Amino acid sequence: MNQRIEKLQTWMRDHDVEVSFVTSSENVFYLSGYYTDPHERLLALAVFQEQEPFLVLPSMEVHDAKNSGWEHEIIGFSDIDNPWDLVEKAIQQRIKKVSKAAIEKEHMNVERYEQLLGLFPHAVFVSAEEKLRMLRMIKDEKEIATIQEACALADYAIEFGASELKEGKTELEVLNALEYALKQKGVTEMSFSTMVLSGANAASPHGNPGTTRIQKGDLVLFDLGVVVDRYCSDITRTVAFGDINDKQKEIYDTVLKAQLAALEASKPGVTAAEIDLTARRIIADAGYGEYFPHRLGHGLGISIHEYPSLTETNPLVMETGMVFTIEPGIYVPNVAGVRIEDDVLITSDGAVALTKYPKELQIIKN
Repeated sequence: MNQRIEKLQTWMRDHDVEVSFVTSSENVFYLSGYYTDPHERLLALAVFQEQEPFLVLPSMEVHDAKNSGWEHEIIGFSDIDNPWDLVEKAIQQRIKKVSKAAIEKEHMNVERYEQLLGLFPHAVFVSAEEKLRMLRMIKDEKEIATIQEACALADYAIEFGASELKEGKTELEVLNALEYALKQKGVTEMSFSTMVLSGANAASPHGNPGTTRIQKGDLVLFDLGVVVDRYCSDITRTVAFGDINDKQKEIYDTVLKAQLAALEASKPGVTAAEIDLTARRIIADAGYGEYFPHRLGHGLGISIHEYPSLTETNPLVMETGMVFTIEPGIYVPNVAGVRIEDDVLITSDGAVALTKYPKELQIIKN
């Protein structure tokens, strides 16, 4: 049994949970090493206190699951099978009665919950999310190395994207060139929809790139991430296309000061709230508090948004092995939008930025 499943089993024994029925692709991958997106079909990993776990998935994927290294039972089903009959049989072969089961309540839909409730009408269903989040929050050496590889590709993407800026080019033209360059390096998936936002568009924290043409004096915001072996990176850089005005420069310098201060504050024993407030106070003291509308950062790993969440109210204490983003921003409509984001690893000595592209204002003169 792998160590991740053993840790889940220890939690199950401590809380009298007889079976954990894990259904999200991310958590199935974390525990089993096999990743798939089954679309509407059922995917599940059943874990027991002592008995052998099993995977249930579409029969067309059984071969791939075996090749992933999963050494336990795999139950495949066709499109004309009822997978719940197979689930019931496999569970009852291992345990006679289910009194308490753990499920991902935030992931499982009502229909599937009702299917399980029909199989085990006397069971109490508890949440598995909190335990799985806490397990995934601390990264091991292999996970960190994979994230570092994804970060290096993200750095390359920012460098390439900045080199593509030309007066009159559209945001989408720069975005397409950037993603094509990554594909030439073997990247098959982005962590999320890439953002290239120029001028006034950059003042929308989650804006949509379009046909806006890049002009001299624009600040251009790049927000992107790369997936490597199922692990994500996430970087934001804001660059100047030509010379910018004093107000734009003031906003940029304020965000940079806040980002560097938060990075310096990140270390074991410090709370998420303290890190967030370190940046938030700097931005507020500069008069831009109302223009920083989101949390400072979020955990990063198999999912683009994981634990911890860096908010001003989160008392969670930082631990060695956590990976998260630090991404303060100021977004003033019709004036400027600036965000600077790094992926950060907590070590025994403090924080290490895994993303390396320069943060000092880059003025692109193409």
